[in-house]
Amino acid sequence: MTAEAAFASAPEAPRPAPVHPLRNRNFVVWWLGATTSLLGDQFYLVALPWVVLQLTGSAVAMGTVAMCAGIPRAALMLMGGAVTDRISPRKVLMAAATARALLVGAIGVLLGFHALHLWQIYVLASAFGVADAFAMPSAGPLLRSLVPPEQLPAANSVWQSSALLAGIVGPAPAGVITKALGAAWAFLLDAVSFLFVIAALWFVPDPPRPPAPPQGKPSVWSSIREGIAYVMKDVPLRSLMLLAAALNFCLSGPLTVGLAYVAKNRFSSPTAFGGWIACVAAGTLIGMLLAGTFKSKRRGILLVGTGAILGVAMACMGLLTGFWPMAFLLLLMGCFSGFINVQLQAWLQQRVDRSVLGRVSSVLMLSSFGLMPLSMAVAGVAVEWSVPGTFAIGGAAVTLVAAFGALHREVRGIA
Repeated sequence: MTAEAAFASAPEAPRPAPVHPLRNRNFVVWWLGATTSLLGDQFYLVALPWVVLQLTGSAVAMGTVAMCAGIPRAALMLMGGAVTDRISPRKVLMAAATARALLVGAIGVLLGFHALHLWQIYVLASAFGVADAFAMPSAGPLLRSLVPPEQLPAANSVWQSSALLAGIVGPAPAGVITKALGAAWAFLLDAVSFLFVIAALWFVPDPPRPPAPPQGKPSVWSSIREGIAYVMKDVPLRSLMLLAAALNFCLSGPLTVGLAYVAKNRFSSPTAFGGWIACVAAGTLIGMLLAGTFKSKRRGILLVGTGAILGVAMACMGLLTGFWPMAFLLLLMGCFSGFINVQLQAWLQQRVDRSVLGRVSSVLMLSSFGLMPLSMAVAGVAVEWSVPGTFAIGGAAVTLVAAFGALHREVRGIA
């Protein structure tokens, strides 16, 4: 037997199993820091609407504060993605985390000295929205730079599960601490939590810079226009974007403003509001896990059906008076929302060219966040008129939007 024949007949050596990302030092350092920061964010999410209601007693003011954060976040999100691609996701995240730590710490200090006024909250919320616009598009690119391609599925699983678990376990303790120690301590604890992610980002490397193309980089605006044009040419994708924008407009304001207002006026406790946020996060996690088990080839029908269920559930929200019935309904709504979000993300990743996936994702994210400031403002006015009426009108609007989507072949055809 010749040497070549012996080599050809030799059994192929088994390929080594990919190393889990939890054995990757850079990923673990960032994951621990980012998860700690996410837990701290729960204090901000619970304490901010509570402080606004304590200062003003007005749902309109609370909706306006949310609008101040939402407008720059939506307006600058596409710019944030373009800047991330041009500079470095690590550096962008460090700058955003530092800015957010200073902003949240400033709220805590002003509140501790009884010197906090509503106009200061407006300014700080607007600046926080600017920081969010650059931070949100940077997390995904950073993760891709920390682990090799074969570790990405496991790394995404660990990160997304940690983010959801932080949303489940964090709000209720945040409400308890806010009630026991005061809202100033809640903001200061959130500011301290940002130091963990800043330290983690300090110790992880920058991703390698790709070689510049011979013709030079396209301008930021050209890149943004290319992503928008891609979405507008794809009819099912464009239909999904419009439907998602309408559903988020009808859902986000009434739920965010309405739940905080009910917790303040009916239960007089931030713990109730934190518990409801935790229920939504827990339901979302359950829905995401179910989405990985049950596959669907009729995602368009699933989308409009889920929208109708969410609309009916939100309309019923205004009829409930106890904490636990509302908690159960929010858990159910989170479950349906998490399930359909995973299904639509899978469809998007399968359909869109990889070269423009980031920009297309940013456009769709903008469609979801773009109308949220207006939704918050409208909900703030409506809640002061009638809490049950706000939930009923919002739920009816969600159901009508879902029915409108069901009438369009492009939406039903999403597979």
